[in-house]
Amino acid sequence: MLEGIRPTQSIVRKTLFDILGQDMGGMSLLDLFAGSGAVGLEAISRGAVQTTFVEKDPRCAAVIEENIGLFIPKGDEAEFLPYQIVQTDAFAAIKMFSRQNKKFDVVFVDPPYSRGLAKKALKTLEAYDILQPNCVAIIQHEKREILPEKQGRFLLFRQKKFGSTVISLYKSDSENTE
Repeated sequence: MLEGIRPTQSIVRKTLFDILGQDMGGMSLLDLFAGSGAVGLEAISRGAVQTTFVEKDPRCAAVIEENIGLFIPKGDEAEFLPYQIVQTDAFAAIKMFSRQNKKFDVVFVDPPYSRGLAKKALKTLEAYDILQPNCVAIIQHEKREILPEKQGRFLLFRQKKFGSTVISLYKSDSENTE
């Protein structure tokens, strides 16, 4: 594992998919600040039709590619693999997806801690139209970074603490605006 990567703990992943549901069939997931890609790979294993990993660090992007190679057999299905790795800044990726009119059902955000990026990511997601109506945004952050209960059309519906880590789950409601 690369130094500086903080993979999402298995207990956090289990809790996420217990909340989201075990079957992600027909859904698309955006994994921002993807790191090792653990959450996105879990989504693929649960039937996500498309998982997009966004990771700026080329070494981490290579780790994601390796992990996918171990996870997804290359063969006859190679024409359409249910993933894309985008090697760029997460905020630039959100803007790019907006220009491409790309939409996601679930977004998982796990930025580096102690930089205020969780709140910035939530605000950026609100500002750009890349999420399906009634999507779920999951923000993993350290407990010292307090996120709002409401951010535009996003409403906090659940929080779970794991030591110094918190996952904040937001529902997006297209009828719910500030």
